This record gives sequence, structure tokens and C-alpha cells, in this order.
Amino acid sequence: MLASTPVLATLSPREQAMAASIEADYEPTIALLERLVNQNSGSMNIEGVKKVADMVRPELEALGFVVKWQPMDAARRAGHIIATHKGKAGTTRMLLIGHLDTVFEVDSPFQTFKREGDMASGPGVADDKGGVAVMLTALKAMKAAGTLKGANIEIVLTGDEEDVGEPKAVARADLIAAGKRADVALDFEGLAQQDGKDMGSIARRSSNSWTLTATGKSGHSSGIFSPAAGDGAVYELARIVTAFRKELPEQNLTFNAGLIGGGQSADVDKDGVRIAVTGKTNIIPPIAVAKGDFRTLSQEQTDRVMAKMKAIVESGHLNGTSATIDFDQGYPAMAPTQGNRALLGKLNAVNADLGLVAMPELNPLKRGAGDIAFVANDTDGLVGLGVTSSGDHSPAEVADLSSIKRQGKRAAILMSRLAREKAR
Repeated sequence: MLASTPVLATLSPREQAMAASIEADYEPTIALLERLVNQNSGSMNIEGVKKVADMVRPELEALGFVVKWQPMDAARRAGHIIATHKGKAGTTRMLLIGHLDTVFEVDSPFQTFKREGDMASGPGVADDKGGVAVMLTALKAMKAAGTLKGANIEIVLTGDEEDVGEPKAVARADLIAAGKRADVALDFEGLAQQDGKDMGSIARRSSNSWTLTATGKSGHSSGIFSPAAGDGAVYELARIVTAFRKELPEQNLTFNAGLIGGGQSADVDKDGVRIAVTGKTNIIPPIAVAKGDFRTLSQEQTDRVMAKMKAIVESGHLNGTSATIDFDQGYPAMAPTQGNRALLGKLNAVNADLGLVAMPELNPLKRGAGDIAFVANDTDGLVGLGVTSSGDHSPAEVADLSSIKRQGKRAAILMSRLAREKAR
């Protein structure tokens, strides 16, 4: 009978040292995570985001990174951390992506880190302060093992991932520029799981929004549908939304009408999240507004869906009505590519050497939009090197702290191996 293979037997001595370092750094990493979580950094809490950056900055500087704070006053947001580590010339240039902000603003009742064993709750404990913690423990392990010295790494930690500043050309200029310099992008947002199995994410769908405005003639309801009075704005809006449901469905596309209002008046607030409506049951509504989103897996699909929605809106108007639709392209898509699959293959080689099971590809429908999509056209990428969790974006957000260990090991070993490869 053959003896079982010893754990970590296929790792090099330096890789074994990294794995041991991450085990030893577990409690200090959690202590840092607790400090990060207890500092509110809602996207609109400018000073709070800066304070989190001030906690992360010395951690990176101690590892030999040159750290820059890039203010984002022009985009009405706090700013970004941009950190660079120069290694051996001609080797893989890695871009590490994470974010400092959370969805929980200063008025949220959810403000405090709470731990029970290997589970912890708190605002951003997973998304994405847990991911930042994984990034740091992996880099510390690399430094301790001597593999960070030769690594070419640029880190961009955005301060507005949850609510991107405008104009996006300004808010994401530094990230996009970093993507053009990189050979590989590694995104430290949450690790996806399915049926208890860790999944590999090589794609993210886009996040786009639309605003539909229908108009009609105002008049007494007794005349509705007549040639003179017309059908009214609400029925025109209903025609279009119903046509969306029937005609738009296709693979990898989801679309939603999340906010609707119509009547004598329909005023959308400055944040686009409320519609103040007035009217009476006996008045034909002259205006109706709907707001929604749609998500795609490629820019080609985004363009095609917008064209199809526009055609539906502009054709077949009901009697006495008209309608227009406006689009806001938020996050672009990160399409699945062979380069991304090859990168997942390298991660699965690390998994095999760690004695972990291979990570299958995650269905893109199960992954939301994120910052890596802004660089997806310029470099190969992999998503999900942060912690695993549940309840993200809600007061039920809970992180599995034990995932810091395996995610840190995966990241440290993968980055160390990539650092030995030639640049594109």
C-alpha cells in the first residue's frame, strides 16, 4: 500500500514558508481587519475612506511599496491608494485590485466588527476589507519568503467602488492606466462558492441603467382611448415595459424595471431613487417614468441590447403618446477569455500543490459588476481572491475568517510563480 502524499509535499521550500507565514499571521490579520471594519468608510464618507487608507498605507510601505494617495475631488469622492513595487525587469507585471469603501454610510446602524470563532460580521468585513486583509497577508508572506523582492506589482485600492464618482473617465483614469501597464490583474473581492465548493471567477457582467419617459395628453378620464384624448402616458409606459419582458431575453442578459411612477406629474429626485407623483383617478396621466438596469457579458451585447430597447421605445407608440429612453453605462463587462481561463488554470495548479480541490468556472450570472472590468480589455484577469461570505451589502454581512488562510496561500504562491514568468 502506497503511503499518502504529505501535505504541501509538492510546494517548494519558499512556498511552504509562505504557507506557514500565513498561518502564523492569522490573528494579526484579523486584528487589522477589525480596525479597518470599525472605521466607517461609506463611499460618501470622504474622511472615513481617507482614514482607512491611512491604516493601509503603512502596511504597504513596510513591504517596500511606494504609496501614493490620489485625490478624487474632481469626481466628488475621497480618492484611491496607488502603490508600486518594482521587481526584476522583464517579468510579469501584476495589478492587484481592491477597494476601501463600503455601502454602509455614517447613518447606517451597522457599524461594528463582531467575531464569533472563525466567523465575523461588520460593515465591509468581506466586501472588501476582508479582501484587502487577504492581499496584505499574502504580500507579507511573500516578503518573508523572499519572493516579493523580484515581483513587479502595482496596487489600486479605489475609494468609490460601491458608488463610482462622475465623470467615470476621471474616477477610473488611474485604474485604467494601470491595466494598460499590466500583464495580469488579480481582483481581491469575495471568493464565490457554490454548493460549498470554492469557484473560480473569470468573468463579471456589466452594470448599466436606463430611464424611460413616456408622455401623453392630459384630459378627463372619460375620454381615454378616443382619437382626441389618446391612451395616456401610463399605458404607453406599460406597452414598452411589457415589450421589454417579451422581446429582450437572451443568454447572459438580465434586465429590471426597479422604479415606476406616472400621473399628472412625476418628478425624479436628484439621486434617481424616488419619484414624486401627483394625479387623480379621473385624469389621463400626461407623464410616466420608469428606471431600471440591465447587465451583460460583453460590450457587444450591451450595444445590441441598447439598440433593441431603443427600437422598442420608438416604434408602435400608442395613440397620442411618445416616449424616450436614456442610458447610463456604469460598469463595463469582463468577458470570459482564454487568457482568463489560462490564469485560472495556474491558480488550479496552486490548488493541486496545496492539496485543495480544483476551482471550476463560476457562471457569470452569479457574479456582479466590479472594478476589474475597467481593465478587462487590456489584460488577463481573475476575480475572487478575497474572503468567502454571505449577506454582502446588508446588515447580515458575515465573513468566514478561516478563508483568509487558504486565500492568502493561493494568492501568495500564485503571485510568486507569476513573478518568475516573462512579461508579455
